[in-house]
Amino acid sequence: MPSPRAARPLTRATTRRLATATGGGAITRTVLPGGLRVVTETMPGVRSASVGVWVPVGSRDETVALAGTSHFLEHLLFKGTATRSALDIAGVMDDVGGEFNAFTEKEHTCYYATVLDRDVDVALEIVGDVVLNATVAARDVDVERGVVLEEISMRDDDPSDLVHDEFAAALFGDTPLGRPILGTEESIHALTRRQVAGYYRRRYTTDSMVVAVAGNIEHGDVVRHVRRVFGERLDPGAAAQSARPADGDTAGSTARPAEAIRVVADDTEQANLLLGCHGLSRHDPRRYALGVLSSALGGGMSSRLFQRVREERGLAYSVYSYTSAFADAGQFGVYAGCQPGKADEVLSIMLAELDAVAGGALDAAEVERGKGQMRGALVLGLEDTGSRMTRIGKSETAYGDILGLDDVLAEIDAVTPDDVAAVATDVLHRPRCLTVVGPFGEHDFDSAV
Repeated sequence: MPSPRAARPLTRATTRRLATATGGGAITRTVLPGGLRVVTETMPGVRSASVGVWVPVGSRDETVALAGTSHFLEHLLFKGTATRSALDIAGVMDDVGGEFNAFTEKEHTCYYATVLDRDVDVALEIVGDVVLNATVAARDVDVERGVVLEEISMRDDDPSDLVHDEFAAALFGDTPLGRPILGTEESIHALTRRQVAGYYRRRYTTDSMVVAVAGNIEHGDVVRHVRRVFGERLDPGAAAQSARPADGDTAGSTARPAEAIRVVADDTEQANLLLGCHGLSRHDPRRYALGVLSSALGGGMSSRLFQRVREERGLAYSVYSYTSAFADAGQFGVYAGCQPGKADEVLSIMLAELDAVAGGALDAAEVERGKGQMRGALVLGLEDTGSRMTRIGKSETAYGDILGLDDVLAEIDAVTPDDVAAVATDVLHRPRCLTVVGPFGEHDFDSAV
């Protein structure tokens, strides 16, 4: 679905305070001419700031021919701009003791830097220049192609990472959500400089971007710096529309996985098991209840899976459940890594616990504990400027709005045992998908799910 944006190009800036931030600061948004959004969270008690430019472009925006382009482009943007070489960029950040990095996900890419509060203008200058003015030179494409291919090899050599990509492929099939963010060796070898540069020109438009800053800053100062850095790109006439490819559509709760069972034969010391199903989209109001369910099932040391698999039987070191939410789809999964000879026993426990929770086995105490896990993970994960910047930037990019922390905590507090039972009945009764990476044959798990 298209990213949130203004209904028509703006010709003047609009500013609105959205919420009171934890610690007494403020969360504020300004929409500049052309649609560029600037969101800030003031944190008066710190001496640093984190700057992020969020682009609503990820692997879900790619056709088959462009698989891996979003991540490849993320690498290339660090190679130089019209006025700065890669060494110049690194040197400026080193001069102020800053950190500069980026990441690509299914539905967005973020370029971010953390600096001392006095150097926010430097961070905005560098991050903005990289995002807006990358050269995407042919030589850099050839050099970075090798780096990305090495990254794919590293992923393939890590079965606990590979199993998640294989699970997405089995669940969503040959759609952008089912393809790996890194692309494949074949797609990366085939990408040309012209394809990557064209993707950059079409997708990286300021009308859909979000600049997020958190730390010891003033909103007005940040907006002035952004105006200076983005300059002529704020022209309302420069806005460009971009839509996801048609094969990005993903079925919802009634969909069956593309594959019920996927076994990736690999001569590993451990079996990596991932069992799950289609989940909820990020717009589904039941997502908080599903998060509580996941926490109670496999989110902490007292959770059902941790107790049954690790504490009581010593079958695995790592076992957990998780949810992932996208614009119109989601996934729910349970993971465990164990010795190959114990895979059948671990899988039987995973299936039994999913069946029990689907039937309403979670009691009120487990639900309350799950809520506590969610509250703790949320609040304790917001102790630094980088996590605050990520929260407001990702929220603005995904929803076109930012819920205050107290509002999110209130949503968690409002979840009842009946809410959890209802979402368990729906989600955990959906057709399941099992993915296994380890020393197994193709048909070793044919009767598992």
